[in-house]
Amino acid sequence: MKTLRNRPRLSVVMPVYNERNTIEEILERVVRVDMEKEIIIVDDGSTDGTQEILKKLAAELASGGTIGTGVVGANSSVRIFLEEKNQGKGAALRRGFQEARGEVVIVQDADLEYAPEEYWRLVEPIERGLADVVYGSRFLGGPHRVLLFWHAVANKMLTVLSNMFTDLNLSDVWTGYKAFRRGVLQDMQLQENRFGFEPEVTAKIAMRGWRVYEVPISYHGRSYAEGKKIGWRDGVRGIWVILRSRVWG
Repeated sequence: MKTLRNRPRLSVVMPVYNERNTIEEILERVVRVDMEKEIIIVDDGSTDGTQEILKKLAAELASGGTIGTGVVGANSSVRIFLEEKNQGKGAALRRGFQEARGEVVIVQDADLEYAPEEYWRLVEPIERGLADVVYGSRFLGGPHRVLLFWHAVANKMLTVLSNMFTDLNLSDVWTGYKAFRRGVLQDMQLQENRFGFEPEVTAKIAMRGWRVYEVPISYHGRSYAEGKKIGWRDGVRGIWVILRSRVWG
C-alpha cells in the first residue's frame, strides 16, 4: 500500500497571491477532503500579509498543530513554498508541479471559487482508466454564481478559438479546475507565467494526444471588487499563446 512518504493518491497544487482573507478557509476545506493527498502551497510573492499567515501555519504544523477541524498527517501532508517575487499563476504552478509526487495532480485556486468537496468528480475518470486529463467545466450545468456577463462571453470566445486550433471540443478551456495524471505534466515544458497557462497546457495536451474528459462542477465566482485577478490583458495574451502553440508547439 502506498503511503504519503512514498506516492500519495493526490497532489493538490495551490498557487496563492494576496489571498489573506481566504487562504485559511480554503486550506481547511482541502484538508477535510477524505482522500490520501499532499497539499503543495506556492505563495507567489504575496504582499498583503498572506505570506505571514503561511509562515505562522508552517511553524504550527512543524510543532504538530492542525488546520481547523482537519487532521493533517492522517490523510494529508502540507508543504509550503514562499516565493520572494511575484511571477504569476503559471510560474507558481510550475514550481508546484515540480514538487508534486501524487499519482494525480489537481490545481486548486485559493480564492474559494472552486469547491474541494468535488475532487472526486475530477479524479474518477483518471482512476477508472478513462482519462489522462480532466477539466472541471463551469458551463456543463453545475450551480454557479451569476455575474460578469462580458467575462463569460470572452471566456467562451477564447474557448472556441482554442478548440479551433486544438481540435478539442471543450466547453471551458479557462477553468481553474484541472486534474492530470502526473506523467502528463512530466511530459510538458510549460512556459507561461500568468493565466496563459490555461491555453498553453490545453494546446500541449492536444498535441500529445492525451485523453481528455470534462465534468460539471459548481462555481462560486467573485467580482473584481472581491479580488478577481484575471483581466482583458490576459485574454489578449491567451490569443497569442493559442497561436504560438499552434505554430511552434
